[in-house]
Amino acid sequence: MGTVTTSDGTAIFYKDWGPRDGQPLVFHHGWPLSADDWDAQMLFFLQHGYRVIAHDRRGHGRSDQTADGHEMDTYAADVAALTDALDLRDAVHIGHSTGGGEVARYVARAKPGRVAKAALVSAVPPVMVKSDSNPGGTPIEVFDGFRTQLAANRAQLYIEIASGPFYGFNRPGADVSQGLIDNWWRQGMTGATNAHYECIKAFSETDFTEDLKKIEVPVLVMHGTDDQIVPYDDAAPLTVKLLKNGTLKTYEGYPHGMLSVHPDELNADILEWLKS
Repeated sequence: MGTVTTSDGTAIFYKDWGPRDGQPLVFHHGWPLSADDWDAQMLFFLQHGYRVIAHDRRGHGRSDQTADGHEMDTYAADVAALTDALDLRDAVHIGHSTGGGEVARYVARAKPGRVAKAALVSAVPPVMVKSDSNPGGTPIEVFDGFRTQLAANRAQLYIEIASGPFYGFNRPGADVSQGLIDNWWRQGMTGATNAHYECIKAFSETDFTEDLKKIEVPVLVMHGTDDQIVPYDDAAPLTVKLLKNGTLKTYEGYPHGMLSVHPDELNADILEWLKS
């Protein structure tokens, strides 16, 4: 564990486990979580000889709580500061949800030799919010509702998201894990309210179309068809069409948080893809 300081003086917390000569896997978490959300993946890939790295986005987890910078350009710049400080070469960047947007923005701008592959899991690209150019998107009123609820009672909102749509625990017959719910809430409440509030705009309104078009490296796109947070039809299939070298892996009936409720299957699929 350590921190890297960005150009504006922000300390970004990160974990860095495994052999220095192992291929780096860099994990990018979703809103409003932290590097801890990748525990099941980091341990698995560590045991397979990879160097595994995960950071807390600014304003999230153990990173500095800043007044500004809660948008995708700064998030990507923070990742660049981390990869430069660790001098990561031929890394694989794996992003979940908001982290998938961060990966798209960073990889599209990364220095030559830094990135070998990328994976977008239940990710927000190309763009979430509904508009004339994105008629299948989520109406802005939904995100306004999140902002209102966050400002009024963040703690209750985070309980409701984790115990409901995020993991699909609101579906009939769901195998509910109280541990996952509590850990989601813990991670969220560790971060800054202002950062989480501003990040809603970042993940919902940022258009990653041009980023996706610029990416040259192979990209694995993984998404569940019962994603209640980032609806499948307006995300994964559209993302793959924009990529030069994209592969779509669809999971029938899986929720947004499928990495946590189905880690064995998802980890095995990522490992197979890494070795291909």
